[in-house]
Amino acid sequence: MSNLEIRQKLLSNAIKNYQLADAIGINQSTLSVWLRTELNTERRERVEKALDRLITNK
Repeated sequence: MSNLEIRQKLLSNAIKNYQLADAIGINQSTLSVWLRTELNTERRERVEKALDRLITNK
C-alpha cells in the first residue's frame, strides 16, 4: 500500500490522522513526517495493521 493509498483509505473511512497516529502509538506530527516519503517495510506494516484495526472497530 502506497502513502497515497493510505491517505485515500483514511479519507474514505473518515479516520483522522491523529486517530491513526494514536492507534500506532506515535505522535500525530510523526505520522505526518512518515507520510511525506514512501514508508519502509516496518512502518508500512505498522500503519496498515493500525488502519485495519480502526476500520474494523468502526
